[in-house]
Amino acid sequence: MPKTNEVLLKLENICKYFKVAGGILKAVDGVTLDIYKGETLGLVGESGCGKSTLGRVAMGIYPQTSGVIEYEGNAVNLKRGGNRFDYAKKAQVIFQDPYASLDPRMTVSSIIEEGMVIHKMYDKEKRKKRVEELLELVGLNKEHANRFPHEFSGGQRQRIGIARALAIEPKFIVCDEPISALDVSIQSQIINLLHDLQQKMDLTYLFIAHDLNIVKYISDRIAVMYLGEVVELASSDDLYKNTCHPYSQALLSAVPIPDPKIEAEKKRQIISGDVPSPINKPKGCSFAGRCPKAQDICRKEDPKLREISPQHFCACHLVESKM
Repeated sequence: MPKTNEVLLKLENICKYFKVAGGILKAVDGVTLDIYKGETLGLVGESGCGKSTLGRVAMGIYPQTSGVIEYEGNAVNLKRGGNRFDYAKKAQVIFQDPYASLDPRMTVSSIIEEGMVIHKMYDKEKRKKRVEELLELVGLNKEHANRFPHEFSGGQRQRIGIARALAIEPKFIVCDEPISALDVSIQSQIINLLHDLQQKMDLTYLFIAHDLNIVKYISDRIAVMYLGEVVELASSDDLYKNTCHPYSQALLSAVPIPDPKIEAEKKRQIISGDVPSPINKPKGCSFAGRCPKAQDICRKEDPKLREISPQHFCACHLVESKM
């Protein structure tokens, strides 16, 4: 559960559409989320479900097509360049690929310092000291400052990316699949680092991933996305113990269990069919065409996200409320 009832970032009925050759692609379609101060909200779903697009909208890389973003209770108009510039001091991102997200022509010092220069933070000497502090904070040392990205491993590059995100002292960070490009042996180190930094610096994370084991470990709450919509939202423990939406149930049934005997006996829920096109979304529930439990109402009416038990929300006609 959230550590506080204070909402840091509110996304209300957010839509992000793109014009493409076949029409309008609805990448994010009416998402409402509250992200509480100091929490980690996990965001999961299949590739192409819109979770990374939602993360980019939340931090101002993409202006929303419609909907409202509020930061600390104040509406933020990210369609204006000046507002996006100011908002960047409050919200930063850690990208998925540490090889592509660092400029190979810049030294580590220049990469980390760039945000401070752009936002006119500190003098030159103070920035140098701050870079050294950040390197040590993420598990590197100040001697690394004058090296180039190609001299580092993937895990070290991601630490540099984390230091860059922290440089201008944001309160909110979008972690866009920050470990998916790393070796398994390094992933836990980065997860533990992110957790430690959150405790030290009172950070708030939107943690985007498709590895449900990792999301369960790091997240206070988890939102499940399907075809641009949030279909289930609950605390990490509650989502895993009382999974309600058929799509969430199928996702969790695919998570491997370390015990070979239990894994062999586990019943998997296979999702048949293909994901519908976000350009031509079906009428009713977007998951109805693949859902083994679908009924007539599912194909006619779009289910709304509703609270079915305390702090547990689900968008499914067939799930009964326990309130």
